[in-house]
Amino acid sequence: MASTLLTARFATTVTRLAQLPDETDVAEVAFVGRSNAGKSSAINALCRRRRLAFASKTPGRTQALNYFALGPAAGPPQAYLVDTPGYGFATAPTEIKRAWDQLAGHYLSQRHALAGVVLVLDIRRGLTDLDRGLLAWMRPEVPLLVLLTKADKFGQAQQAAAMRDTEADLRALRMANPVALLSFSATRRIGLDEAREFIDAWLSTHSGTDVPPPGGPATGR
Repeated sequence: MASTLLTARFATTVTRLAQLPDETDVAEVAFVGRSNAGKSSAINALCRRRRLAFASKTPGRTQALNYFALGPAAGPPQAYLVDTPGYGFATAPTEIKRAWDQLAGHYLSQRHALAGVVLVLDIRRGLTDLDRGLLAWMRPEVPLLVLLTKADKFGQAQQAAAMRDTEADLRALRMANPVALLSFSATRRIGLDEAREFIDAWLSTHSGTDVPPPGGPATGR
């Protein structure tokens, strides 16, 4: 059965919490990550769309939630992917950081329609303090999938070492959330099918179909 991600299409842009769609039974999966970690490329690859998500030319400047609808185009959305602003606060002005906190941070901590969060990390950088700050916003019941992007830049031994290091860093956070990790490359199609399976399982479970998540490296249950 084809992944529901392959039906993704742009729905709306949200710049204020008051603009969020009414919370119903429609599940949402949020993509988060540092600027230049490869978040837009990951979304486009997962949805098999070349220009669905866009990377800002000025990282950290686009402070908006971009909603992509899933399901047949003729009917109402069955689910949403939500692309959150990239964060890179080392160079971002104070007001940009505050805007991210007020929109994306509050979205992650308060949105009950959230069925899961995909954290995009550059495999060469691993988990940073900015990523740890992001994870602190998450409610403990929301599952997390960590994609170590640009895995094609490493050999298999380096990929395995990066996975172990990131897993150890996540365990040190003692998160209550279910957490899974995947090596990922949008260009070499590494981890694409596995990531789609995780997201489809989240959406099915949230809607009441109760499809168990696929197996895979995990740091918490």
